[in-house]
Amino acid sequence: MNPLSILLIGLAMSTDAFAAAVGKGAAMTRPRLPQALRAGLIFGVVEAITPVIGWLLGTAASRFIAAWDHWIAFGLLSALGLHMIWQALHPAADEPGDEGNANGSVISLAIAGLATSIDAMAVGVGLAFADVQIAVVAVVIGLCTFTMVTIGIMLGRALGVIIGRRAEIAGGVILILVGAAILHEHLSGAA
Repeated sequence: MNPLSILLIGLAMSTDAFAAAVGKGAAMTRPRLPQALRAGLIFGVVEAITPVIGWLLGTAASRFIAAWDHWIAFGLLSALGLHMIWQALHPAADEPGDEGNANGSVISLAIAGLATSIDAMAVGVGLAFADVQIAVVAVVIGLCTFTMVTIGIMLGRALGVIIGRRAEIAGGVILILVGAAILHEHLSGAA
């Protein structure tokens, strides 16, 4: 997997966290940089751990389905991308833990980080079937998420939820394109 694909996955995985951060930033009273950095760190760490867990699960299963691995990676990334687009177009009610503490306790931020990182775990499962160094991918995802959440918190009041949803749609499209690239890479290499 080339560095551009890894960066695109990192950015795609951070879009849902960015959308959540924009919402949290809009709910906070004048968020300050230390608050944004703390939220970014929590989201980034959680988002970096989950693809490794998914990768370990996928690696354990890979020897049983090696002939279809590229199709599985394509299917998982595409389904996840479509799901992200659908969620952006059909927003759910407020996130759990938002009521009561608009500035976000560590626990509520960790729960929100985990909720937005489930897709990263699914990507990790898909990447177990591709030629990728998961540690590099996990670090890139974590750093992208840290950066995007920090920016999202700070821009939340000005941008509102609409930009966050558009970012999530873009992330979904990127995941679909990365899945298609993995499929194309495997099929053209096998030809």
